[in-house]
Amino acid sequence: MLNITSDIQSLTTFRRRSGDFMKQLKKTRRPVVLTVNGKAAAVVQDAEAYQRLLDLAARADAKEGIRQGMDDIKQGKVRPAREFFEDFEARNGIPR
Repeated sequence: MLNITSDIQSLTTFRRRSGDFMKQLKKTRRPVVLTVNGKAAAVVQDAEAYQRLLDLAARADAKEGIRQGMDDIKQGKVRPAREFFEDFEARNGIPR
């Protein structure tokens, strides 16, 4: 959850107190929104939190791919693997 009093800061303040912000990022695991002229311009977060975000996104992509595959099966949009590979090899000039 974003805390607007401590997690939204100007870029100037971040540059002046970057060490303090690095400690805050490690301690809270919350990102900090940096503003320029009062508008959000960037988001800074610690490396571990960013990696967790990437991992969650990858899992969500995998789950969505599986869901789409299951929908294809339900709709009968499937064919035997042997047939697919025969067509694929023929289209791409791959000899057997």
